[in-house]
Amino acid sequence: MSSTIWSVDEHLEDILGAVRPLEPIELQLPEAQGCVLVEDVMVEIALPPFDNSSMDGYAVRIADVEGASEEFPAVLTVIGDIAAGSDGLSGDQTVGPGEAARIMTGAPLPAGAEAVVPVEWTDGGTGGGPADTMRAHSDAPQVAGGEVRVHRPVAARAHVRARGSDVQPGDLALRAGSVIGPPQIGLLAAIGRSTVKVRPRPRVVVISTGSELVQPGEELTGGRIYDSNSFALTAAARDAGAIAYRVGAVEDDADSLRATIEDQLIRADIVVTTGGVSVGAYDVVKEALSSVGDEDEPGSGIDFRKLAMQPGKPQGFGSIGPEHTPLLALPGNPVSSYVSFELFVRPAIRRLMGLQEVTRPTVQATLNTDKALSSPSGKRQFLRGTYDAEAGTVTPVGGSGSHLIAALAQADALIVLPEDVTSAEPGTVTEVILLR
Repeated sequence: MSSTIWSVDEHLEDILGAVRPLEPIELQLPEAQGCVLVEDVMVEIALPPFDNSSMDGYAVRIADVEGASEEFPAVLTVIGDIAAGSDGLSGDQTVGPGEAARIMTGAPLPAGAEAVVPVEWTDGGTGGGPADTMRAHSDAPQVAGGEVRVHRPVAARAHVRARGSDVQPGDLALRAGSVIGPPQIGLLAAIGRSTVKVRPRPRVVVISTGSELVQPGEELTGGRIYDSNSFALTAAARDAGAIAYRVGAVEDDADSLRATIEDQLIRADIVVTTGGVSVGAYDVVKEALSSVGDEDEPGSGIDFRKLAMQPGKPQGFGSIGPEHTPLLALPGNPVSSYVSFELFVRPAIRRLMGLQEVTRPTVQATLNTDKALSSPSGKRQFLRGTYDAEAGTVTPVGGSGSHLIAALAQADALIVLPEDVTSAEPGTVTEVILLR
């Protein structure tokens, strides 16, 4: 273990300096969700690709419905149906004077037509009053012919989606660096892209250590506790954008832990352990990994450090295995492990994804508390809090103990007290890391 006391910033800088973005690959759209684009995507077709109706109704000429009202409707001859997905009217048929075509939402505007009258502005071809809906073609094919009474005039191009009104060929659809979410997948599909070049989502393996750990749902016996860290950190890794794998708790045995980590390397872009990095007699992570890679894998190995922070003083970082897979060893106390994840692992995951912004957003907020908050000299303290964006305040939740996981569940922010601050009075403006 290094005898140097590292600052939070130095440790993070060391991690980000060693972690490189994953190599790009071409993926089908469903598999690209959550990934980051590595190249600009240009539009090759107009969207919409043709003028089409935004309503169910009738395609008409403007002059034919001018001055129309319920008392004096415009009576037009219906010359056919135009369904979505069809080519339009049959043959070279066009909408001429005194004519209309029944048209469905998304169907192409026929030649000769200048606007669409919503069906609710007509009698729906029934000869009665205003229609509430359009009768299905299969139920009443005869209404594709006959007459329709139009009760209101329309302006030119009314209820018509113009060709290219969304995007035009040559437009930039998505910029490199964009995260592919549902709207982006929809746009890519709409412009005809079936694949996209992205950096894949990182695969994160989370391993908790400790013979005292029992899996939730099992019976607790004397001296045992439930394993919460592996569940919380696996969820946090997914929240950060990774594909996360949780490994059941490994007992305090260095050989077993080393073997478990080696087995997991085949599916890991980064390994995260929690527990076993302090100075106790059973802190097996340090025992198992302190010398790993020194001979067999030049350039790899784990450095165990003390950081000037609270919680989360003991930390480990390095690489392991033939691919020099990054490994971050976090402390075992629940709050310490989660805070450490947010400060160090999340940025590493985001760097692997190829994102430019890798840390959580921060704001300045006024401390809302009844009494001063104390902080150890020379350490950067991270306290749990709830942030009120409207009031611009942050309120501490729970105490400073690194085992207080209930308070962590209520928090949506971390209150940062710098190394040179030993007491923060109510009303102090301080840095806040937003967790949600």
